[in-house]
Amino acid sequence: MRAKQTTTIDEYIADCPENVQPHLEKLRAAIRKAAPDAAEAIKYGMPTFVQQGNLIHFAGWTSHVGLYPGSKPIEMFKDDLAKYEISKGTVRFPLDKPIPLGLIGKITKYCVKRNAERAAAKSKKK
Repeated sequence: MRAKQTTTIDEYIADCPENVQPHLEKLRAAIRKAAPDAAEAIKYGMPTFVQQGNLIHFAGWTSHVGLYPGSKPIEMFKDDLAKYEISKGTVRFPLDKPIPLGLIGKITKYCVKRNAERAAAKSKKK
């Protein structure tokens, strides 16, 4: 979808079609609210929030925006995500429907907790 490599989330969003940009901004704001200490990056060509490792990714497509929290959060929130197209580590939110920002916040908070637990377990092994 994008013609050039981007290095910031602002560049990524600006390079997306205009009809996709507001959806990406809403996703970004919901993630930022739930993970205020996370850093922003571009990883795997996608906007990524990083806090004690990759926290959550998102991306814009022609008919949806994708959220990539990993497989465990998808499993944990599968009932809440039942009306969306999901796969192992992906949720697709169609552009013609409201994005469930509260649910995205819950998933993000889960990812913050998951990463903190992973980091604590790694530090105990040292």
